Amino acid sequence: MMNRRQFLARSAVFGTALSFGLAAPGKLLAAASTGKGLGIQLYMVLDAYQADPAGTLRTLKAIGYTEIEAIVTSTAETLRDQLKVAGLGCPSLHFDSLGFEPGIKAAHTLGAQYIVSSSLPSILQKESGKPGEPTYTLDDARRIAARANTLGKKAHEAGLRYAYHNHHAEFTDVGDGKTFYDILLAETDPTFVHFELDCGWAHAGGKDPAAYFKANPAMQVITRAPSLDAARWITNRSWRRPMPTD
Repeated sequence: MMNRRQFLARSAVFGTALSFGLAAPGKLLAAASTGKGLGIQLYMVLDAYQADPAGTLRTLKAIGYTEIEAIVTSTAETLRDQLKVAGLGCPSLHFDSLGFEPGIKAAHTLGAQYIVSSSLPSILQKESGKPGEPTYTLDDARRIAARANTLGKKAHEAGLRYAYHNHHAEFTDVGDGKTFYDILLAETDPTFVHFELDCGWAHAGGKDPAAYFKANPAMQVITRAPSLDAARWITNRSWRRPMPTD
């Protein structure tokens, strides 16, 4: 098991590699991960992928990536076949563009183990029919936690694991020294709800992601380490791992 120091050191290497604009960061990052493969969120290369799906996936493989976190822009079957040709795996899928039930079907088609909400507050806002952006109050956090529990149980019944992906707004203060994200952690069932902790967005929200690891020693997370350019992200190969320990 990777310890906390190794985790933080590896994350620093990830950010440094991309911030220097290395032509082939994947190879360096793969080396830094001590034999574990690396994944990249397909959304991060979406324009290139949509212009040239096969060529983009081949390039990702060539520079050292072994997996992608999927979004489906055509059909899951098409993406599955493209990934097979490129030699890339797909352990995780963001379902927002599909809906949850179609997302479950797509995850099975792709061979993914995780089904992830990119922005659950936005999904609930759209369902409510209310205009504008979602709000991040204490009541909102409790409502989102309840929905996350429901999704987690449904995913479990389908043989998958549900994970919540954050942006910066989840680190809004909701009173008593707690953030929206703190409420999610406290009021979701860890048997069914996992967290894709986006370290870059946590930092943008004014929080230290390492502090969340330290404060939640049993936390199961999917780690995403940022570059210094907030528009580009990479994913650590380990889609679910116990909290790093000393």
